Amino acid sequence: MIVIFQSQAAGDVIMFGDVAYRLMAIMGKEAAPKGIVGVEQLPQAIASLKAAIATDKAAHAGFGENDLPQLEETPDGGKRDYVSLTQRAVPLIELLERSLKNRAPVVWGV
Repeated sequence: MIVIFQSQAAGDVIMFGDVAYRLMAIMGKEAAPKGIVGVEQLPQAIASLKAAIATDKAAHAGFGENDLPQLEETPDGGKRDYVSLTQRAVPLIELLERSLKNRAPVVWGV
């Protein structure tokens, strides 16, 4: 499944469903096929994602590139290249920040 985060303030951010659901949970949103981050919720969503990135970076501080996993498991039991939380969250944070600046909500599944 693919989830597309959309806002009139910026281009779409497309993610695998499991990744998007993880980021939704971090933002305090229900992990669901449809949803919205209202304008008034954007500052908290941005702060929550940035805090999660800081925690993730601290947990991996001192790790060399060879110390990080090379693969991660997919929901269907397959494998894909490992991508850090930072790499996954930054495009969504940029979308949220632009949306906040332009006072536009972020939606998915519409």
